[in-house]
Amino acid sequence: MRAGVLLMAIALAGAAGAQGLDDPAQNPAQTRRDLAAAQAQAGQARVRAERLERDAQQATAAADKAAKEAAALAARIQEAEAQIVADEAQIRIIEQQRRELRAQLAQRQKPLVELTGALQRLSRRPPLVALLRPGSLADSVHTRALLESMLPQVQRRTAALRSELARARALQEQAKAAETALHEEIAALGTRRRDLGVMEARQRQAAREANGGASREAERALALGEKARDLGGLLQGLEQAAALRARLSALPGPVLRPAAGQMVTEAAYAPSPSPTPTALPDFLLPVAGRLVSGFGDASRGTAARGITLSVRAQAQVVAPSGGRIAFAGPFAGYGQIIIIDHPGGFTSLITGLAQISAQVGDNVVAGSPLGAAGGGRPQITLELRKDGKPVNPLDQLSR
Repeated sequence: MRAGVLLMAIALAGAAGAQGLDDPAQNPAQTRRDLAAAQAQAGQARVRAERLERDAQQATAAADKAAKEAAALAARIQEAEAQIVADEAQIRIIEQQRRELRAQLAQRQKPLVELTGALQRLSRRPPLVALLRPGSLADSVHTRALLESMLPQVQRRTAALRSELARARALQEQAKAAETALHEEIAALGTRRRDLGVMEARQRQAAREANGGASREAERALALGEKARDLGGLLQGLEQAAALRARLSALPGPVLRPAAGQMVTEAAYAPSPSPTPTALPDFLLPVAGRLVSGFGDASRGTAARGITLSVRAQAQVVAPSGGRIAFAGPFAGYGQIIIIDHPGGFTSLITGLAQISAQVGDNVVAGSPLGAAGGGRPQITLELRKDGKPVNPLDQLSR
């Protein structure tokens, strides 16, 4: 599965422009690459949705079950979005084939039309004229010989023409089927988005009732965002807060009093060390799209600290890996942003969202819904840090 995700990333990196937008100047080879990439994205989202649905059925804790169900529904939304892109690319390919076929038919039909006209003129020649005109008998013999020699060629041309006409009818049927599939996917996408909205509203209500301290943490995060001069300062402040939380959570709890005569050592009070992960488990790109800026690319005179994806309007955005929401809200010049603390000192930053559905303090799994992109031709940027240093998110896809 990791190899498939990496191949998808490579395919995305080789493309340029906005995914899902009908570009008349787009060449057929690019359209086929878009089709292949969209089909790969749809397949991966479907596999992820099926796995999350199984996990949700097996989950015993209510919170874990709800998180897996929401992530599965978000994966179904991304599957529908990718399938819509694939359907649109398929329609463009079929239309291109139909245009080429119409041009071929026009070229083949012209000589056949001229020949048919000549034959019709000969057939309308009165027999009496052929008897009265000198040499008409010889002309008739020559005409008959000419027609007999041309008949096989006419048959071959008409057979090829009939084959191309049959292909034209087949392409028309394919176009109708693709249009039907497109409308069905659009309807399914609307239904799944409504279902996810209902589920998220229910989860937010349950979270408010269960965790009264989350609002205070959200207020502190927003206050930190207002004080921060740039995203680097905001990330640094949140990383310091996350490190403090990690140290506090690592403190040993109360230890039972030893029995009389039992030897007590420092190891009895020391917490057991937990291994530090070197990679994020189940890492995925937060949104389906086309890579327009890679890690380290020159951007405004500086090297890009993340990757930027050009996506469909209102595209579903999900958590790239499991973790805890450290910030969720607007930040000047970046739209709505989300920052997630992941295990092992990883922090992810997602910018360019138009809507946010996650809240500060939420524990998310890989694929949990975070929000949606805006309208027009939106772009979503993902930055990933390890112990405060930017790293290439695409490297995580190959782990």
